[in-house]
Amino acid sequence: MKTRTLIRTIVIMTLIMVATSFYYLPFYVTKPGGAHELDPIVHVENGFEDDGELMLTTVRMGRANIYAYLMASIRKYEYIYPVDEIRSPHESDEEYNLRQLHLMADSQSHAIEVAYKKAGKPYQYHYKGIYVLNIYPSMPAEKILKPGDRITAIDGQPFQSSEEFIAYVGGKKEGEKVNITFVRNDEEMKEEIPLQAFPDMPDKIGLGITLSDDKEISTNPPVALDTEEIGGPSAGLMFSLEIYDQLTEGDLAKGHRIAGTGTISEDGQVGRIGGIEQKIIAADKAGAEYFLAPDEVITKEMKEKYPDLESNYAAAKRTAADIDTDMKVIPVQTFEEALSFLESLK
Repeated sequence: MKTRTLIRTIVIMTLIMVATSFYYLPFYVTKPGGAHELDPIVHVENGFEDDGELMLTTVRMGRANIYAYLMASIRKYEYIYPVDEIRSPHESDEEYNLRQLHLMADSQSHAIEVAYKKAGKPYQYHYKGIYVLNIYPSMPAEKILKPGDRITAIDGQPFQSSEEFIAYVGGKKEGEKVNITFVRNDEEMKEEIPLQAFPDMPDKIGLGITLSDDKEISTNPPVALDTEEIGGPSAGLMFSLEIYDQLTEGDLAKGHRIAGTGTISEDGQVGRIGGIEQKIIAADKAGAEYFLAPDEVITKEMKEKYPDLESNYAAAKRTAADIDTDMKVIPVQTFEEALSFLESLK
């Protein structure tokens, strides 16, 4: 009898644990991810090979169930964020993931441009249209468009930038209709959509979407980046260095294992990223000898508004000291600074 009662209790507890693991709280949990070698990810046609390793670093992030929340609350370097600190207003999980993938695509284009420009290799952009990032609830586009759609024409007219598109729509009146041409899953579609004032911005008329320019870069020699489901723009710096390394003779890493992070702009500026402490841990576990960290400027105004704010480099140095790693943290503000450091290695 006692055995049956024990078995029944175990079964009930197991069912409760399984059921509650699928119930998500309004929080995200982040934790150290991994350090991924870039050689298998970046492929410049007939590019040069080397012995050193450049690595991008990642953070693991997901919606929190009760168990993930409890573990993160007691573990160091696992952080809990309310949903509204991660996602934009009205943004679903699907829209957030699409936005991160699009940011990754933009980051790749910027990295390619910076590397090819520095190497003196030809490249050019091809404008593809507007990428739909989010759909505002209760706006006309909600019933027609989806995140990930690409708008290529309005009222039969193509456009060359999102500014042109916004200016055209902004010249219309509420209630007027526009015909849009868009692509979804490689299929071209056409729909008529009325224009409406945004609920929280009554003076602004639109379809009800947030958007971004969708541009494709072509290069000689060709380059391909196999990023799978890695999202966000934070690998931009390391992509640019790896691409440049394959475009030029010599071993940029000089046989060392170099990890790092940071966004990259078209003009080579390295930008701030999130999760720098967790990326330091990931790089240390992967055996990195050096870590390139954004050393962005924290202005007086920023410090007044956020007294605890510190640069990525400062946070990275503090974390490296805390985990007692031999890995050296290197501050960088531009692609050129990162390149100069690597060229100085022996």
